[in-house]
Amino acid sequence: MAIKSKIKSKAAVKKIKRKLSLAKIFINAAFNNTIITLADPNGQVLAWSTSGKMGFKGSRKSTPYASQKAVEEILEKLGETGASAVDIVVKGVGSGRDQAIRTIASTQGLEIQSIHDVTPVPHGGVRPKKRRRV
Repeated sequence: MAIKSKIKSKAAVKKIKRKLSLAKIFINAAFNNTIITLADPNGQVLAWSTSGKMGFKGSRKSTPYASQKAVEEILEKLGETGASAVDIVVKGVGSGRDQAIRTIASTQGLEIQSIHDVTPVPHGGVRPKKRRRV
């Protein structure tokens, strides 16, 4: 006798399409990679993309062109949500951060409401090593 399972398969579970008027794009630009995250206004992640996910490996991941391709993928997913305005949150000092913002700004029909830089800046720091005596 075959017992039917009540657990739904992955194909049976349908994704809920959200319609938004405002979205947030988080750009984490590290020295080795650029991570782009699309979220709703509450911070719930809708999609993400990285330079490595786009097929770039090694030192090519940290290039501005690789971050541009990652942003273009996120903008396609943003178009499915119907959002017409975005808030951009930038973190890090990598080379892809400026190109990512330029790519978003050049998109027609998309209004940038704000750009926040939340890069952590050290102040004070740890105690220095003791002075060398010869």
